[in-house]
Amino acid sequence: MKAIVVTDQAAGTAGMKLADRPEPPAAINDVIVQIHASGFVPTEMEWPSTWVDRRNLDRTPSIPGHELAGVVTALGYGTTGLSVGQRVFGLPDWHRDGSLAEYVAMEARNLAPLPGDVDFTVGASLPISGLTAWQGLLQHGRLQAGQTVLAHGAAGAVGTMVTQLAREAGAYVIGTGRAADRQKALDFGANEFVDLENDALKDVGGVDLVFDVIGGDIGKRSARLIRAGGTLVSVVGPPVPRPDDGLAVDFVVETDRAQLSEIVQRVRDGRLRTNIGTVSTLDDAVAALNPTERRSGKTIIRVRP
Repeated sequence: MKAIVVTDQAAGTAGMKLADRPEPPAAINDVIVQIHASGFVPTEMEWPSTWVDRRNLDRTPSIPGHELAGVVTALGYGTTGLSVGQRVFGLPDWHRDGSLAEYVAMEARNLAPLPGDVDFTVGASLPISGLTAWQGLLQHGRLQAGQTVLAHGAAGAVGTMVTQLAREAGAYVIGTGRAADRQKALDFGANEFVDLENDALKDVGGVDLVFDVIGGDIGKRSARLIRAGGTLVSVVGPPVPRPDDGLAVDFVVETDRAQLSEIVQRVRDGRLRTNIGTVSTLDDAVAALNPTERRSGKTIIRVRP
């Protein structure tokens, strides 16, 4: 099969290559998925799991990509809950070869059914962004109607999901980002926008929940904006400093079939829009994942036409 492989952590996405790889076998409780579309998160190049296995042994050349939509073509021994020919989408295991390939072997529990009226490209854009927003807001952030959410990176793939799900839950959303991101953040439902380039964060009053995808100085300053009893949720490491009188949570997104089904149903109902920027083919994936200019939205690799 064709696949994108990486061998050099220092090279990052520039070290990606299109190569021929053996088709993966199905282990116990696995399925084989013929991939139609794949998502990619650039920070994967910094994840230890991209380069080593759970025993900390080198596993390169490895195949990155941990969002996919496709069709089940084979079942491993003992696999239940899915069937051959079924449309699915989900998250491959971090420590196993991923979805920038024509086929992937993964545990069935990491997949959810993809309804026939949802395009594979849309399905592949949902798992990491959708689950990150869902879990950060509703599980870790305990978001309630009437609260105020400060959503950093509100025009990004995760930020647009955070904004939409928070608005649906009845929250008031203040989106942040670069000046050029203002209109997109508002289009996805932010009630107002804060320009981080012009230091407008200092004008923000107390908020109930900060969803931080940036970290660094922005994360530090955000901790001081939390109201008593509020929550700072981070996907970029433990918040430092922690809120004076609130909760700080950092988490790594986990697969959840029920949550994936809730997310895709909202797409079908028109309550949730995906934030897809560039769509490319597997043959052109290396160039697409090494853009020469800043792009807005998630890059999706269409593996099958």
